[in-house]
Amino acid sequence: MSSMQQSSKAQDRTLGDWFHSIQQGSIKLPRFQRFEAWDRGRIASFLNTIINNLPVGVTLALEVAGTEKFESRYIASSTPNPNNTVTQHLLDGQQRLTAFWRAMHNNYEGETFYVYLPQFNLATKAEGGEPEIRCISRYVNKFKLRMPLWADDPAKCFERGMVPVSLLRPGDIAKEIDSWLAEATKPHKPLWTDPDVGNRFEKFSEMKDRLKAEITTLRERVTHFNLPYLSLPADTSKDVALQVFINMNTNSKALSMYDIIVAEVENIAGKSLHDLVAGLNETSPHAARYGDVSDLVLTTSALLQEELPNTRGMIDMDKQTLLDNWPKVERGLSRMASFLEGQRIFDETRLPTNAVLAVIAAAYAHIPDHGDFLAKAEKLLRRYLWSAFFTDRYENSAATRASADFKALKKLLLAPGFAEAEIATVPVLDVNEFPLADVDSLLKARWPKAVGIKARAIVAVTTYLGAFDFADHQSATFESVQKREYHHVFPDALLAEAEIYSFLALNCALVTGKTNRMIGRKDPLEYLSERVEWADEGVVTERLKSHLISFDLLSKAHYDGLTDAALKEKLTMDFNAYLLDRAQLVAAAMLQLTQGNIPSLNGMWTVHLSNSIPKNSEIKA
Repeated sequence: MSSMQQSSKAQDRTLGDWFHSIQQGSIKLPRFQRFEAWDRGRIASFLNTIINNLPVGVTLALEVAGTEKFESRYIASSTPNPNNTVTQHLLDGQQRLTAFWRAMHNNYEGETFYVYLPQFNLATKAEGGEPEIRCISRYVNKFKLRMPLWADDPAKCFERGMVPVSLLRPGDIAKEIDSWLAEATKPHKPLWTDPDVGNRFEKFSEMKDRLKAEITTLRERVTHFNLPYLSLPADTSKDVALQVFINMNTNSKALSMYDIIVAEVENIAGKSLHDLVAGLNETSPHAARYGDVSDLVLTTSALLQEELPNTRGMIDMDKQTLLDNWPKVERGLSRMASFLEGQRIFDETRLPTNAVLAVIAAAYAHIPDHGDFLAKAEKLLRRYLWSAFFTDRYENSAATRASADFKALKKLLLAPGFAEAEIATVPVLDVNEFPLADVDSLLKARWPKAVGIKARAIVAVTTYLGAFDFADHQSATFESVQKREYHHVFPDALLAEAEIYSFLALNCALVTGKTNRMIGRKDPLEYLSERVEWADEGVVTERLKSHLISFDLLSKAHYDGLTDAALKEKLTMDFNAYLLDRAQLVAAAMLQLTQGNIPSLNGMWTVHLSNSIPKNSEIKA
């Protein structure tokens, strides 16, 4: 067969042969391949395709003769002899063959796969029906037992018509099958002392033989199932092989930019970006709290090369320079995570905009670890961060604007003596071009659970100031906010009765507590107290203050006996006064934070309470 024919004509190969190749280690994965990506649904679907003998697409292999062109790894969970000769690199088909190999050994931690045979389900006793793959979720309970227990018990599985998929794997496993059959059918085996034992034993043997025959039939389907492949000849260049890999990837989840860059880096430098990112995750685990680390690596790398932190910039950046800059990338992402945690922004869910991440990480390439300039530089970063949250700068064209902001920040950071007047050269810090949010715009910010920059910024201000939990008085931390929820201060049911829109950021508090929708229409303090069962008035006042919420205003919000127009009039007045009061407090904190200062909660409240608060302000939600 010529090289042209070999690379353009699909060749047949059974799963039995694929299994043997993986087992022997003659087929490996280029290291640039992504790791396992299929979920349980995709795995079960592929296995159903096999046992029903339906066609699938082709795979792609690069022949290996002598030295391997790419650094490689074995299929996940396979442990062949490393001294065996490698004859092929699998360029496409990894997800299918990994799912096949692992399912045939049933070695997934969270799932166990079975073939459901409806005719053997003792509960339904169905006469017919096609076999199908079923997946049982597994977990470990407090006694270190893998649950559900029945999933490891052959007899309990058989009662449900379930046979482990691992009994279908190719090879000589007759003893394993016979052992499982013996255990599975043991409760049905008659005793010699049973009446009519002869007939019972005959029926038992017939049932056991039918089950074994069904397993044998399915095993033959699996072993002889055809998974064809296209083959690139061994003399194919690395560049061509990589391009074919990129163009022909058939996984339903398209190659990401990260996958492509991993392949390019491997080709250019012979180094694994996968390994570098895995190492970064180990040394700086907090970076992953703010987004996918592989994406953060690429956007930060692009900025360091003065490219846009988007797909275009990732394509254009030099891949060797990416590796040369790796210490800067690793250090920058680690310090970025520490900086955000210091600003009490704890994770991606609470982050107002991810456009700031790469800018901050790349900026740390020009900030020392120690010395007087460190404080000045980080104050500049604080100004940048909070201004990004409280302006419209990143509502559109975020990548382009992040790049422009980074270049201006870099210029200042490279001139440690920069003056206050030069701050406005950073576009987001130019208040004439990008004014900070005013009270009116804060009043209009919608529910922060959705992706809204100002809405999340309002919550970020409260976590910065402590956001003590209403129930346990615990300050906001990464661990504690994972257990918190977005609660209405003025309950939705109450406001809805008066036809007042409730899903506003200023009507939201991030606290733990019951999510019982049955609490319903209550006055704000009663509503909140039923959720968290809080303590005395003095403690409650302090907890509310950390969320920039006035206890005095809530304590006056009572609506017993009010309906219709009377309810609407008083509730509108109280709700508007509450919103305006909180908006003014958020705005005061915003002004401090966007100047790079560290506002004091008590100081803010002292100044705020000394000012008169309008009670009848009309606020349009």
